[in-house]
Amino acid sequence: MTNAWVPPEEYSASLPKATMYGSLFFTDTAGRPLQLLSSVAAGVWQFPGGNTDAGESPWETAVRECREETGLDFTGPPRLLAVHFMPPVGGWVACRAGFVFDGGALTDEQLASIRLDPDEHTEWQVRTVEDWERLCDPPTFRRLVAVMAARRGEGASYIETGEWT
Repeated sequence: MTNAWVPPEEYSASLPKATMYGSLFFTDTAGRPLQLLSSVAAGVWQFPGGNTDAGESPWETAVRECREETGLDFTGPPRLLAVHFMPPVGGWVACRAGFVFDGGALTDEQLASIRLDPDEHTEWQVRTVEDWERLCDPPTFRRLVAVMAARRGEGASYIETGEWT
């Protein structure tokens, strides 16, 4: 291995490629997690969130995507619950790194005000963790369990999955 200087453009071209997402994790006041059913990926339940735009941080993405997908305008401070890493699979050429932030508990009034973007999600639900286990694929459920543990104060979670969820 050589320690020769490499121009920044050349060095950057040699680095692994990655995309990022930011999302917000909400529960209702009874502690039941909120998830949205994707209209793009059949049967996939997700937290409000999406991919970062150029020049945007994962936190800014989480807040923007939440507003776009649900109509909720979240203003709370960023509290990281989990980092989610996925290697390139299924035709993707880039790794994915996700940042899940705590959105807190939504009141019945806030839940009733949710207005979904039909191009992205067809429905929202709050359910017990046990109910979500029956509805989610294993990687999505593992992420939910890790995020719930972080929310309970067990520290931020690091999650790796081998498939996009």
